Amino acid sequence: MSAALSPDSIRAIEHDCAKLVARYANRNDAADWEAVTALYAPEGRMARPTAPDDWITGREAILAAFKARPPRVTRHVCSNVEITVVDADTALGESAMLLFTGEGAPKVGSFHDRFVRLPDGWHFAERRGLLTF
Repeated sequence: MSAALSPDSIRAIEHDCAKLVARYANRNDAADWEAVTALYAPEGRMARPTAPDDWITGREAILAAFKARPPRVTRHVCSNVEITVVDADTALGESAMLLFTGEGAPKVGSFHDRFVRLPDGWHFAERRGLLTF
């Protein structure tokens, strides 16, 4: 972590990045794919928990991937959010995820994130999901 950052700056970055994690879950559950996609950096990439090694890169491709999914009702519950500030423009994150779909057993997993600060604020540079069970 950069020695130049004050404790208040570090807390602000942690807060902003944790808020992205919550916003992602809420917009995903609302099927607001444009809002979800806007949370990524323009060349950001994501890998779904069901395919953690299958990267989708760029906002256009991410939006297309969400729109291609069959409609469903979901509720993502994210917790244990831990943000590590690397420097003034980069942070890493890990969070636990519980997914309810109304069909079958809930899915339990995690997200591993890399955040980047752009002129308009913090975004996901990378979001990788993993299923535990």
